Amino acid sequence: MPVKNRLAEMQAEITKWRRHLHAHPELMYDVYETAGFVVERLKAFGVDEITEGVGKTGVVAVIKGRSDTKGRVIGLRADMDALPIEEATGLDYASTVPGKMHACGHDGHTSMLLGAAQYLAETRNFDGTAVLIFQPAEEGGAGGLAMCQDGLMERWGIQEVYGMHNMPGLPVGEFAIRPGALLASSDEFEITVTGKGGHAAAPHEAVDTTLVASHIVVSLQSVVARTVDPIKRVVLTVGTFETDSVASNVIAHTVRLKGTVRTLDPEYRAIAEQRVRRIAEDTASAFDASAKVEWTPGYPVTVNSEAETSYAAEAAAAVAGKVNDGTDPIMPSEDFAYMLEERPGAYIFLGNGDTAMCHHPEYNFDDDAIPVGCSWFAEMVERRMPAE
Repeated sequence: MPVKNRLAEMQAEITKWRRHLHAHPELMYDVYETAGFVVERLKAFGVDEITEGVGKTGVVAVIKGRSDTKGRVIGLRADMDALPIEEATGLDYASTVPGKMHACGHDGHTSMLLGAAQYLAETRNFDGTAVLIFQPAEEGGAGGLAMCQDGLMERWGIQEVYGMHNMPGLPVGEFAIRPGALLASSDEFEITVTGKGGHAAAPHEAVDTTLVASHIVVSLQSVVARTVDPIKRVVLTVGTFETDSVASNVIAHTVRLKGTVRTLDPEYRAIAEQRVRRIAEDTASAFDASAKVEWTPGYPVTVNSEAETSYAAEAAAAVAGKVNDGTDPIMPSEDFAYMLEERPGAYIFLGNGDTAMCHHPEYNFDDDAIPVGCSWFAEMVERRMPAE
């Protein structure tokens, strides 16, 4: 079964939706216009129920099949928010909002799920209930968690949940997935090193926090190099190094470091936090300075359940002809992980072709992927809840 004919016919219309959303990006939970656009389309499709304000600004739609003999309920999720990036594509539908851009393809994800919604509402060729989840604040706001905390799974009786993300570098229309850990957890840390400021010409009268912080940065690399099993995946990056002085002849009194830790293993997630704290505090102490570590837990590991990964791969193969069902995990994070902690399900990658990577100012979603992604969403419903 290739791309569904009806969805191929709808590509031009869905592309218009996608480009409208691309030109009007919104951040985090402030996706009021985007959610309104989604609701307007869903009403036009004639879905059975629409609930707004789930997880602050999320939208949940219900489409009932032509029958419901087994009480089956499948959830499909797309994210709606953009990123605080200045767009540099030069497209005629580029962002009209300074400093905001759909640089991760959420405009494409939302449009593909809307396309699937229209198809499912028209055909209703399934036995059960499809729940369509339009989520805010994936980009750092944990909108998936907010929707779960708002009773997403329980209120709509969701039994399995599935999501999709475009993947630059993978040919357009191809799919990739794996069981188990697919995307990493993401935690952030901030280390404030305090010493004794002074004149650069008299370092013996000061406690040089720049030197101390430099030793901490270098020593933190031992967390991965000498603490983690070499066959495991952990990334630790110190992203900022800020002193409280910009003068060349001043020894700073404080230095602030900020960084992130990514891992595919919850055990090493806990170990990394312990090691970061110990290294920072003890290294600072050795130089007669002090270090305060603030640890901010982020998204958990995105873990695909075994059976549901097989179902998702089968649907992808039906739509695209083949699927890479053993793709390597990657180290970005994704808050669909919270939904997978509550229900069995799977997350799949859809090729976006030879484009700039996600979160790049020249990134753009490839509209040729639209009928493929829509078909996968629809196929998941029809395959998991076949019509009687």
